[in-house]
Amino acid sequence: MIEIRAARASDAPALAEIYNGYVASSTATFDEVPRDPETWAGKIADADRAGLPFLVAVEGSALLGYALVTPWSDKSAFRYTVENSIYLAPEAAGRGLGTALLDALLTASRDAGLRQMIAVITSEGTEASLALHRRFGFIETGSLERVGKKFDRWLGVRFLQKDLAESEEH
Repeated sequence: MIEIRAARASDAPALAEIYNGYVASSTATFDEVPRDPETWAGKIADADRAGLPFLVAVEGSALLGYALVTPWSDKSAFRYTVENSIYLAPEAAGRGLGTALLDALLTASRDAGLRQMIAVITSEGTEASLALHRRFGFIETGSLERVGKKFDRWLGVRFLQKDLAESEEH
C-alpha cells in the first residue's frame, strides 16, 4: 500500500538517489551536478520552516517519489505563488504515483493558503509531465526557447499555471 506523507530528514538519502538519477540521465532537470543528502535535508527543513508542503510516496520502507513546492520568488508580493516539482523513482513509473502526489500537493498547498502554482517543464521529453499537469487543470502560459544546455543540446521550458482557488477536476 502506498502512503503519502510529509518528508522527513531521514528521507534525504532516498531523495538524493531519485533526483540524482534525473541529473545524470534526463533533461527533466537542468541541474548537472548531483545533490547530496545534506542538501535534501536542508530543503526539507526549509519547507517545514516556510510552511510549504514537501511530500513523499512510500511503500513499506521504499521511497518511490516526492513532490514539493518552493517559493516562486523571494519578493514578498509573490508569497502566495509557488513552483512545484515531482520526481519518481524509475520503478514507480506508470503506477499512478505522479497523479497521487500532485493531487496531495495541490490539497496541501491550498491548505497552506497558497494561491498559484507554477510548473516549469522542459520542452523536450516530458510529455508525461505535461499531460499530468494538464489533467489537473494547469494551463500553458508561455515558453522560453533554448535557455538551457544539457547533454550538448539546447533546451527550452514551458510554463504552466494553476489557480489554486479554482475547483479541481482531473
